[in-house]
Amino acid sequence: MARSWAATRGATGRPAPRRGRPRPAPGHAAASDGRLPWIGRFLPVPLAAKVPEVIVTFWVAKILTTAGGEATSDYLKTYGNLKGGAAEVGFFVVGLVWQLTTRRYRAVAYWFFAFAIAVFGTGVSDFLHLDVGIPYAGTTLLWAVVLAAVFLLWYRSEGTLSIHSITTQRREAFYWATVFATFALGTALGDFTATTLDLGYLSSGILFAVVILVPALAWRLGLDAIAAFWLSYIVTRPLGASFADYLSKPRSISGIDLGDGPTAVVFALAVLALVAYLAIARPDIQHAEGAGKAPPGGKTTSTASPPPGNDAAVTPAP
Repeated sequence: MARSWAATRGATGRPAPRRGRPRPAPGHAAASDGRLPWIGRFLPVPLAAKVPEVIVTFWVAKILTTAGGEATSDYLKTYGNLKGGAAEVGFFVVGLVWQLTTRRYRAVAYWFFAFAIAVFGTGVSDFLHLDVGIPYAGTTLLWAVVLAAVFLLWYRSEGTLSIHSITTQRREAFYWATVFATFALGTALGDFTATTLDLGYLSSGILFAVVILVPALAWRLGLDAIAAFWLSYIVTRPLGASFADYLSKPRSISGIDLGDGPTAVVFALAVLALVAYLAIARPDIQHAEGAGKAPPGGKTTSTASPPPGNDAAVTPAP
């Protein structure tokens, strides 16, 4: 039977409001498809994985980047908080914009931003100790809490911490927040062992060179691959930074006194050469399943976002 005029128009004669799902709040639609709220509309949607495959060159580039970032930040510190800090922030902003506006992993953009975070993360961590006065034990604990909070928020939001799932804006944002926290934590931890525990820079570097092997061995014995990867990733920062400080710092504080500037240049050139190779040869591209064999030293993985709890495995160390 046909509905009455009153039923369709309402008691006042005006059209009755349509029933259905409520209009999403601003930013909700972006969040539902992996885009960042508010700013996601201005950024391109990723077409493939935004991070490299984990092969030998990944770990080499990561350690060189951490060392170069440490030395570069220390050198910029000689220009004072205003000039040096402005340079670090500018470096960081350029890298951030460049990386977020790519639609897939590009070696130059990715490692430029990683180097910028190494510089900026060191600067922030050192500022808290040298200018604010927080002891290294305090900054180490602070950044450990920050890192744990980022991991928790990331997992609660996405159901995964796998780097093979970095195919959306939101997951990439969590990834880079984690990277920043690991750099700041590693800076504080390396300085804590070298100065507070009085191990010296070389001994600290050797210590972390041994420690980084523990997650890899634990992975071989059954540790979750994602956990092993991130544990190894965290240790690369104090490892690289300790050796950079050993090369650059005066002999009076256990270095060999090459200077911050020359040390920064050496590591920057090493990173540049390796990244140039990666950009040309492209051995670290994450390949879609069925697209061909895996890159040398890597493994074939899907670039699509895996469902929570069913992530592609991440090899912590080749």
